Amino acid sequence: MNNTIYMLCSVTPRQMNSFIITTDEGGVIVVDGGFAEDAEKLLGTLRTVTGEKKPHIDGWFLTHAHDDHISAFVRLVTEFYGQFSFDRVYYNFPSYQFFEHYENSEAHTTAEFYAALPRFADRICIVSTDDVYEIKGAKFEFLYTYDTVITFNAVNNSSSVFKMTLGGKTVLFLGDLGVEAGKKLLSTRGGALKSDFVQMAHHGQNGVDFDVYRAIAPSACLWCTPKWLWDNDAGLGYNTHVFKTVVVRGWMDELGVREHYVTKDGDQIIRL
Repeated sequence: MNNTIYMLCSVTPRQMNSFIITTDEGGVIVVDGGFAEDAEKLLGTLRTVTGEKKPHIDGWFLTHAHDDHISAFVRLVTEFYGQFSFDRVYYNFPSYQFFEHYENSEAHTTAEFYAALPRFADRICIVSTDDVYEIKGAKFEFLYTYDTVITFNAVNNSSSVFKMTLGGKTVLFLGDLGVEAGKKLLSTRGGALKSDFVQMAHHGQNGVDFDVYRAIAPSACLWCTPKWLWDNDAGLGYNTHVFKTVVVRGWMDELGVREHYVTKDGDQIIRL
C-alpha cells in the first residue's frame, strides 16, 4: 500500500461522504463511509485495497451524525461484525437530546449510532479541538469540534474539521460544516486552514462561505458530489435546483483551482 486517498461514490443516486486512506507504512484509515446501503461496497473496497478477506482499519474518523456519513459504519458494526476490525473510531457528536431539540427530523441517526455503541465502546476516542493523532505515517489535527451555541443547521454545523498530513501533502476535511460554524472556524483557526486539498463542505453546496475557501487556498478539491448536484439539476436542466454547487464551483474558478476530483465521475483515486 502507498499514500493514497480512495473517494467512493454511493450505490444510491444520493450525495454522501466515504473515504479510504492508505499509507506507505501500511496504515488503513476510513473517513465517514456513507449510507447504510453503501456498507457492503465499502467493506468490499477495503478487502480489495488491503488484499485481506478480513480487513483491519487503524482509525475510523466520523465527521458528524448524518446518515450519509455514518450509517454505513453503524450497519457494518451491527450486521457485519467479525468481518472486519478496527483499532479506534474518532468522533465528537452532541447528545441525542441536543439534536432532538434543535433538528428533530435528523436526530434518528444519532440514536442509531448510540444504540450500536456497546459493540465498540472499548474503541472510541472522543476528539477535541487541538487534538493531534498520528496513525502509521498520517497525522490528523483537529481544528474544530462542535459548539453548542450554534443551534441553526445543528447537525451539519456539528461537523468536526481536521487536517490530514500525509506524504508531504495536506488535506482538510470539512464534513458538512455550514456557514455559521465556518465563520467560527475562520475566526479561530484561519491561519491554520491552508491546505493542498480540501473536501468540499456539504458536498460543495450550502456549506462554508467563500472566505473559508480563500483561507484554505487549495490546489485541488475533493467533491463528494453526484452529477445532478454538480449541475444543480432538479430534473429541469442545468442550475434549476435550489443548491449552491454552481456558485461554489465559480468560487473555485476565482481562486484559480484547476484540479477537481468529483464522484459524479465514479470512484476517485488520488495518489499523494
